[in-house]
Amino acid sequence: MKAAVIESVGRAVVTEVPDPAPGPREVVVEVAACGLCGTDLHILQGEFAPELPIVPGHEFAGEVVGVGSQVTEVAIGDQVAVDPSLYCHECRQCRNGHNNLCERWAAIGVTVPGGAAQYAVAPVANCVKLPEHVHPQDAALVEPLSCAVRGYDILQSRLGAHVLIYGSGTMGLMMLELAKRTGAASVDVVDLNPARLETARLLGVSGSAANADELDRPRGWDVVIDATGNAAAIQDGLERVAKAGTFLQFGVADYATRVTIDPYRIYNQEITITGSMAVLRSYERAAELFANGVLDPDVFISDRLPLGSYPQALEQFAAGLGRKIVVVP
Repeated sequence: MKAAVIESVGRAVVTEVPDPAPGPREVVVEVAACGLCGTDLHILQGEFAPELPIVPGHEFAGEVVGVGSQVTEVAIGDQVAVDPSLYCHECRQCRNGHNNLCERWAAIGVTVPGGAAQYAVAPVANCVKLPEHVHPQDAALVEPLSCAVRGYDILQSRLGAHVLIYGSGTMGLMMLELAKRTGAASVDVVDLNPARLETARLLGVSGSAANADELDRPRGWDVVIDATGNAAAIQDGLERVAKAGTFLQFGVADYATRVTIDPYRIYNQEITITGSMAVLRSYERAAELFANGVLDPDVFISDRLPLGSYPQALEQFAAGLGRKIVVVP
Protein backbone atom coordinates (compact mmCIF):
# COMPACT_ATOMS: atom_id res chain seq x y z
CA MET A 1 0.00 0.00 0.00
CA LYS A 2 0.98 3.64 -0.34
CA ALA A 3 1.91 5.54 2.83
CA ALA A 4 3.65 8.69 3.98
CA VAL A 5 6.82 7.92 5.92
CA ILE A 6 8.94 10.27 8.00
CA GLU A 7 12.24 8.57 7.23
CA SER A 8 14.61 10.77 9.18
CA VAL A 9 14.75 14.20 10.77
CA GLY A 10 13.53 16.72 8.22
CA ARG A 11 12.66 14.15 5.54
CA ALA A 12 9.18 12.86 4.65
CA VAL A 13 8.39 10.75 1.59
CA VAL A 14 5.48 8.81 0.13
CA THR A 15 6.33 5.21 -0.65
CA GLU A 16 5.05 1.64 -0.74
CA VAL A 17 4.91 -0.28 2.56
CA PRO A 18 3.48 -3.72 3.39
CA ASP A 19 -0.28 -4.01 3.81
CA PRO A 20 -1.24 -4.24 7.49
CA ALA A 21 -2.86 -7.30 9.06
CA PRO A 22 -5.02 -7.14 12.18
CA GLY A 23 -4.33 -8.95 15.42
CA PRO A 24 -7.15 -10.82 17.20
CA ARG A 25 -8.60 -7.64 18.76
CA GLU A 26 -7.66 -5.24 15.97
CA VAL A 27 -9.27 -3.91 12.81
CA VAL A 28 -7.94 -2.64 9.49
CA VAL A 29 -9.31 0.76 8.49
CA GLU A 30 -9.30 2.00 4.93
CA VAL A 31 -8.42 5.61 5.62
CA ALA A 32 -10.84 8.21 4.25
CA ALA A 33 -8.80 11.20 5.42
CA CYS A 34 -5.95 11.96 7.80
CA GLY A 35 -5.36 15.36 9.36
CA LEU A 36 -2.01 17.04 9.85
CA CYS A 37 -1.12 18.34 13.30
CA GLY A 38 1.66 20.15 15.10
CA THR A 39 2.71 16.78 16.51
CA ASP A 40 3.59 15.69 12.96
CA LEU A 41 5.94 18.67 12.68
CA HIS A 42 7.56 17.73 15.98
CA ILE A 43 8.10 14.19 14.68
CA LEU A 44 9.64 15.65 11.52
CA GLN A 45 11.96 17.68 13.77
CA GLY A 46 13.05 14.55 15.63
CA GLU A 47 10.81 14.96 18.69
CA PHE A 48 8.05 12.74 20.14
CA ALA A 49 8.47 9.61 18.00
CA PRO A 50 10.86 7.26 19.84
CA GLU A 51 12.40 6.11 16.55
CA LEU A 52 12.24 6.76 12.84
CA PRO A 53 11.12 5.84 10.24
CA ILE A 54 7.42 6.04 11.15
CA VAL A 55 4.15 6.30 9.23
CA PRO A 56 2.62 9.40 10.86
CA GLY A 57 -1.02 10.36 11.19
CA HIS A 58 -3.00 10.23 14.43
CA GLU A 59 -6.10 12.09 13.21
CA PHE A 60 -7.99 9.76 10.90
CA ALA A 61 -11.25 8.03 10.13
CA GLY A 62 -12.44 5.58 7.51
CA GLU A 63 -14.13 2.28 6.75
CA VAL A 64 -13.46 -1.03 8.46
CA VAL A 65 -12.20 -3.45 5.81
CA GLY A 66 -10.68 -6.17 7.98
CA VAL A 67 -11.34 -7.52 11.47
CA GLY A 68 -9.41 -9.76 13.83
CA SER A 69 -10.66 -13.15 14.93
CA GLN A 70 -11.99 -11.87 18.27
CA VAL A 71 -13.65 -8.66 17.05
CA THR A 72 -17.43 -8.44 17.50
CA GLU A 73 -17.96 -4.73 18.22
CA VAL A 74 -17.62 -3.52 14.63
CA ALA A 75 -18.07 -5.17 11.25
CA ILE A 76 -16.64 -4.78 7.78
CA GLY A 77 -18.27 -1.76 6.19
CA ASP A 78 -18.67 0.26 9.40
CA GLN A 79 -17.43 3.84 9.30
CA VAL A 80 -15.25 4.67 12.30
CA ALA A 81 -13.14 7.41 13.80
CA VAL A 82 -10.02 6.19 15.59
CA ASP A 83 -8.69 7.30 18.96
CA PRO A 84 -4.90 7.03 18.52
CA SER A 85 -4.11 6.71 22.24
CA LEU A 86 -2.42 3.49 23.39
CA TYR A 87 -2.08 2.94 27.14
CA CYS A 88 -0.53 0.15 29.19
CA HIS A 89 -3.32 0.22 31.83
CA GLU A 90 -0.77 -1.09 34.35
CA CYS A 91 1.47 1.79 35.42
CA ARG A 92 0.79 4.11 38.36
CA GLN A 93 -0.62 6.87 36.16
CA CYS A 94 -3.01 4.52 34.37
CA ARG A 95 -4.17 3.00 37.65
CA ASN A 96 -4.82 6.50 38.99
CA GLY A 97 -6.95 7.40 35.98
CA HIS A 98 -4.32 9.54 34.23
CA ASN A 99 -3.92 7.24 31.21
CA ASN A 100 -2.85 10.13 29.00
CA LEU A 101 0.25 10.39 31.23
CA CYS A 102 0.94 6.66 30.92
CA GLU A 103 4.55 5.81 31.73
CA ARG A 104 4.57 3.61 28.61
CA TRP A 105 2.58 6.12 26.55
CA ALA A 106 2.21 5.23 22.89
CA ALA A 107 0.02 6.36 20.03
CA ILE A 108 -0.98 5.36 16.53
CA GLY A 109 0.95 7.61 14.17
CA VAL A 110 3.62 8.42 16.77
CA THR A 111 5.03 5.16 18.10
CA VAL A 112 3.30 2.71 15.72
CA PRO A 113 2.26 3.20 12.06
CA GLY A 114 -0.54 5.71 11.62
CA GLY A 115 -3.25 6.94 9.30
CA ALA A 116 -1.23 8.82 6.68
CA ALA A 117 -1.66 5.75 4.50
CA GLN A 118 -4.23 3.84 2.50
CA TYR A 119 -4.81 1.45 5.41
CA ALA A 120 -4.15 1.54 9.15
CA VAL A 121 -4.48 -0.95 12.00
CA ALA A 122 -6.17 0.01 15.28
CA PRO A 123 -7.41 -1.80 18.39
CA VAL A 124 -11.16 -2.27 18.15
CA ALA A 125 -11.47 -0.56 21.55
CA ASN A 126 -10.13 2.62 19.92
CA CYS A 127 -12.76 2.69 17.16
CA VAL A 128 -15.92 4.77 17.48
CA LYS A 129 -18.67 4.03 14.98
CA LEU A 130 -19.92 7.06 13.10
CA PRO A 131 -23.58 7.81 12.36
CA GLU A 132 -24.59 7.54 8.72
CA HIS A 133 -24.85 11.31 8.27
CA VAL A 134 -21.20 11.89 9.23
CA HIS A 135 -18.76 11.74 6.32
CA PRO A 136 -15.56 9.92 7.35
CA GLN A 137 -13.44 12.44 5.43
CA ASP A 138 -14.77 15.09 7.81
CA ALA A 139 -14.42 12.87 10.89
CA ALA A 140 -10.63 13.34 10.86
CA LEU A 141 -11.60 16.37 12.97
CA VAL A 142 -12.82 14.20 15.85
CA GLU A 143 -9.36 13.54 17.29
CA PRO A 144 -8.31 17.20 17.60
CA LEU A 145 -11.77 17.99 18.95
CA SER A 146 -11.27 15.32 21.62
CA CYS A 147 -8.08 17.13 22.68
CA ALA A 148 -10.06 20.37 22.96
CA VAL A 149 -12.73 18.61 25.03
CA ARG A 150 -9.97 17.37 27.34
CA GLY A 151 -8.74 20.96 27.64
CA TYR A 152 -12.15 22.09 28.85
CA ASP A 153 -12.28 19.18 31.28
CA ILE A 154 -9.11 20.60 32.82
CA LEU A 155 -10.52 24.13 32.94
CA GLN A 156 -13.75 23.15 34.68
CA SER A 157 -15.08 26.43 33.31
CA ARG A 158 -17.65 28.34 35.28
CA LEU A 159 -20.51 30.21 33.65
CA GLY A 160 -19.89 33.82 32.72
CA ALA A 161 -16.10 33.58 32.34
CA HIS A 162 -14.22 35.97 30.08
CA VAL A 163 -11.92 33.94 27.84
CA LEU A 164 -8.86 34.93 25.81
CA ILE A 165 -7.42 32.52 23.24
CA TYR A 166 -4.01 32.91 21.63
CA GLY A 167 -4.02 31.44 18.14
CA SER A 168 -6.86 30.93 15.67
CA GLY A 169 -5.56 27.87 13.89
CA THR A 170 -7.57 24.66 14.09
CA MET A 171 -7.10 24.15 17.82
CA GLY A 172 -7.70 27.76 18.78
CA LEU A 173 -10.90 27.78 16.73
CA MET A 174 -12.06 24.56 18.39
CA MET A 175 -11.42 26.08 21.80
CA LEU A 176 -13.44 29.08 20.64
CA GLU A 177 -16.39 26.90 19.65
CA LEU A 178 -16.29 25.05 22.97
CA ALA A 179 -15.95 28.27 24.96
CA LYS A 180 -19.14 29.56 23.34
CA ARG A 181 -20.91 26.37 24.40
CA THR A 182 -19.63 26.26 27.97
CA GLY A 183 -21.19 29.52 29.03
CA ALA A 184 -18.42 32.06 28.41
CA ALA A 185 -19.54 35.67 28.82
CA SER A 186 -17.03 36.71 26.15
CA VAL A 187 -14.40 35.06 23.96
CA ASP A 188 -11.55 37.10 22.51
CA VAL A 189 -8.88 35.83 20.10
CA VAL A 190 -5.35 37.07 19.41
CA ASP A 191 -3.44 36.05 16.29
CA LEU A 192 -0.84 37.62 14.02
CA ASN A 193 -2.34 35.92 10.95
CA PRO A 194 -5.10 38.14 9.47
CA ALA A 195 -6.67 35.31 7.47
CA ARG A 196 -7.01 33.12 10.55
CA LEU A 197 -8.44 36.01 12.56
CA GLU A 198 -11.04 36.47 9.84
CA THR A 199 -12.13 32.85 10.34
CA ALA A 200 -12.44 33.49 14.08
CA ARG A 201 -14.67 36.46 13.32
CA LEU A 202 -16.75 34.28 11.00
CA LEU A 203 -17.33 31.84 13.86
CA GLY A 204 -18.28 34.66 16.20
CA VAL A 205 -15.87 36.25 18.67
CA SER A 206 -16.35 39.09 21.10
CA GLY A 207 -13.09 40.67 20.02
CA SER A 208 -10.12 39.86 17.81
CA ALA A 209 -6.76 41.53 17.39
CA ALA A 210 -3.10 41.04 16.63
CA ASN A 211 -2.26 42.27 20.14
CA ALA A 212 -4.23 41.87 23.36
CA ASP A 213 -3.61 45.56 24.11
CA GLU A 214 -6.19 46.31 21.42
CA LEU A 215 -8.88 44.45 23.37
CA ASP A 216 -10.88 46.13 26.10
CA ARG A 217 -10.18 44.13 29.24
CA PRO A 218 -7.65 46.05 31.33
CA ARG A 219 -8.09 43.80 34.38
CA GLY A 220 -7.39 40.66 32.38
CA TRP A 221 -9.32 37.52 31.51
CA ASP A 222 -10.66 34.80 33.78
CA VAL A 223 -9.36 32.13 31.41
CA VAL A 224 -6.39 32.52 29.08
CA ILE A 225 -5.64 29.69 26.65
CA ASP A 226 -2.48 29.38 24.62
CA ALA A 227 -3.15 27.38 21.45
CA THR A 228 0.11 28.32 19.72
CA GLY A 229 3.05 26.85 21.63
CA ASN A 230 4.85 30.10 20.78
CA ALA A 231 7.04 31.53 23.55
CA ALA A 232 6.05 35.16 22.92
CA ALA A 233 2.35 34.31 22.94
CA ILE A 234 2.69 32.23 26.11
CA GLN A 235 4.64 34.98 27.89
CA ASP A 236 2.07 37.60 26.93
CA GLY A 237 -0.82 35.35 27.90
CA LEU A 238 0.56 34.67 31.37
CA GLU A 239 0.50 38.39 32.01
CA ARG A 240 -3.15 38.75 30.91
CA VAL A 241 -4.70 36.42 33.50
CA ALA A 242 -7.07 38.18 35.88
CA LYS A 243 -7.01 37.68 39.65
CA ALA A 244 -8.14 34.15 40.55
CA GLY A 245 -7.91 33.30 36.85
CA THR A 246 -6.48 30.30 35.01
CA PHE A 247 -3.87 29.97 32.28
CA LEU A 248 -4.10 26.80 30.17
CA GLN A 249 -1.08 25.68 28.18
CA PHE A 250 -2.86 23.89 25.36
CA GLY A 251 -0.53 24.50 22.40
CA VAL A 252 2.44 22.17 21.96
CA ALA A 253 5.70 24.06 22.41
CA ASP A 254 9.15 22.93 21.34
CA TYR A 255 11.13 21.18 24.05
CA ALA A 256 13.47 24.14 24.37
CA THR A 257 10.76 26.81 24.78
CA ARG A 258 11.08 28.79 28.02
CA VAL A 259 9.06 31.63 29.57
CA THR A 260 9.26 33.60 32.81
CA ILE A 261 6.67 33.49 35.57
CA ASP A 262 6.08 35.89 38.46
CA PRO A 263 5.79 33.64 41.55
CA TYR A 264 4.65 36.44 43.86
CA ARG A 265 1.81 37.41 41.51
CA ILE A 266 0.76 33.78 41.16
CA TYR A 267 0.64 33.50 44.96
CA ASN A 268 -0.87 36.90 45.69
CA GLN A 269 -3.56 36.76 43.00
CA GLU A 270 -4.26 33.02 43.27
CA ILE A 271 -3.54 32.37 39.59
CA THR A 272 -3.67 28.81 38.31
CA ILE A 273 -1.30 27.62 35.58
CA THR A 274 -2.11 24.24 34.12
CA GLY A 275 -1.72 22.10 31.02
CA SER A 276 -3.72 19.67 28.94
CA MET A 277 -2.08 16.61 27.40
CA ALA A 278 -3.81 14.94 24.44
CA VAL A 279 -6.90 12.81 25.01
CA LEU A 280 -8.39 11.39 28.20
CA ARG A 281 -11.92 9.95 28.29
CA SER A 282 -12.93 12.59 25.77
CA TYR A 283 -12.91 10.86 22.38
CA GLU A 284 -16.42 9.42 22.47
CA ARG A 285 -17.83 12.74 23.69
CA ALA A 286 -16.00 14.55 20.90
CA ALA A 287 -17.41 12.13 18.33
CA GLU A 288 -20.92 12.76 19.65
CA LEU A 289 -20.44 16.53 19.66
CA PHE A 290 -19.11 16.35 16.12
CA ALA A 291 -22.07 14.27 14.97
CA ASN A 292 -24.36 16.87 16.53
CA GLY A 293 -22.75 19.69 14.53
CA VAL A 294 -20.50 21.45 17.05
CA LEU A 295 -18.05 22.12 14.18
CA ASP A 296 -18.61 23.04 10.55
CA PRO A 297 -16.14 20.89 8.55
CA ASP A 298 -16.31 23.28 5.60
CA VAL A 299 -14.99 26.06 7.83
CA PHE A 300 -12.39 24.01 9.69
CA ILE A 301 -10.92 22.01 6.80
CA SER A 302 -9.26 24.42 4.40
CA ASP A 303 -7.34 21.92 2.24
CA ARG A 304 -7.96 18.33 1.15
CA LEU A 305 -4.80 17.12 -0.57
CA PRO A 306 -3.90 13.74 -2.05
CA LEU A 307 -1.77 11.45 0.07
CA GLY A 308 0.97 11.70 -2.55
CA SER A 309 1.34 15.39 -1.62
CA TYR A 310 2.05 14.66 2.06
CA PRO A 311 5.53 16.27 2.12
CA GLN A 312 4.13 19.41 0.48
CA ALA A 313 1.18 19.38 2.88
CA LEU A 314 3.64 19.37 5.80
CA GLU A 315 5.45 22.35 4.29
CA GLN A 316 2.17 24.23 3.86
CA PHE A 317 1.15 23.46 7.43
CA ALA A 318 4.54 24.56 8.78
CA ALA A 319 4.18 27.84 6.89
CA GLY A 320 0.87 28.52 8.66
CA LEU A 321 -1.17 28.51 5.45
CA GLY A 322 -4.80 27.44 5.77
CA ARG A 323 -6.53 25.86 8.73
CA LYS A 324 -6.88 22.09 9.05
CA ILE A 325 -5.12 20.30 6.21
CA VAL A 326 -6.12 16.70 5.54
CA VAL A 327 -4.63 14.20 3.13
CA VAL A 328 -6.91 11.84 1.26
CA PRO A 329 -5.52 8.46 0.14
